[in-house]
Amino acid sequence: MYLKDFLEQFNNSKIKLFIDMDGVIADYDVGKPGEYDKKRPLFSSIEKLEEISKLSNIELYILSVSRMTEGIEQKNRWLDKNAPFFKKENRIILDREGNNFEHSKVLKTNFIKNLDNSSEVIILIDDDGEILKEISSNTKNIVLLKDTALVD
Repeated sequence: MYLKDFLEQFNNSKIKLFIDMDGVIADYDVGKPGEYDKKRPLFSSIEKLEEISKLSNIELYILSVSRMTEGIEQKNRWLDKNAPFFKKENRIILDREGNNFEHSKVLKTNFIKNLDNSSEVIILIDDDGEILKEISSNTKNIVLLKDTALVD
């Protein structure tokens, strides 16, 4: 698997691996707003991440944004059902409603900028090129991967 092979270069380091939800492990197109629980799981990506979560030097996180505050609970229920190996304490779901409807790229960039990455490798997998570009322009020492890293 490409991602697992890619991560081998960091075998001697502790890795914090942040995964976006929408478009990466949950289908964008299924379900209506407010019905996140009905989003179709992307099983292939979920299975690969579950395998990676078992590596001793990997700490797996969700880093997702919800438009409304109520979406946080919906996304957590979806994870409980479809990807329970993501520990509850490692689920960072930011809401735009509670942050003056700031754009997702700004919310994620601010979160990543505030991480202490002095002793760990920080990797983010996202499907949104705009978010990856924003984080790349405003942070240092973060490894950014497109969601295609989960595709063999």
